[in-house]
Amino acid sequence: MNLLVYAVLGYLLGSVPFAVIVSRAFRLADPRSFGSGNPGATNVLRSGSKAAALLTLLGDAAKGWLAMFIAARVGAEGTAIAVAGLAAFLGHVFPFTLGFRGGKGVATALGVLLGFSGVLAGITATLWLAVVLVTRYSSLAALAAAAAAPLLSWWLLGSAEVTAAVAFMCAVLIYRHKSNIRKLLAGNEGRIGGPK
Repeated sequence: MNLLVYAVLGYLLGSVPFAVIVSRAFRLADPRSFGSGNPGATNVLRSGSKAAALLTLLGDAAKGWLAMFIAARVGAEGTAIAVAGLAAFLGHVFPFTLGFRGGKGVATALGVLLGFSGVLAGITATLWLAVVLVTRYSSLAALAAAAAAPLLSWWLLGSAEVTAAVAFMCAVLIYRHKSNIRKLLAGNEGRIGGPK
């Protein structure tokens, strides 16, 4: 029953659609109506507002971390904390607030990694940034980070439980990028800083 409570808490937090909320606050178009149609920070950036994109990124990342932080503060340990984080991630990807059509989960996944380990989150974020700087493909950076995160988790933390949770989250994230993978292979994926 406790695990269910933490799962519901995480899912509700994850379902807060920061991309839509921030875009409305900045009087921008709904991010689901242009670009990739994805309600996430990268698509908000295509609106031309870096501030809105940054706020979306921070809000989406905070959801994953906050779910785990609250769970830990009320006495949860191990599995329950991981469940709260994973539920927040799934809430972002499949939010009831947007008809279960959410973002791809990159920022929220980073927040969950931060909940597990600051070093794990830092190295994964650095890898993402390095790929973005070299290629300007946000999707490719996300895929590279998702592929590396479970290995980094095992190497840094040595916990089978945490590694399994991270691997599951990253598998969902990679699946959510299936259309981006097709575009990357076809050579027509949009780059950061490219045409809006």
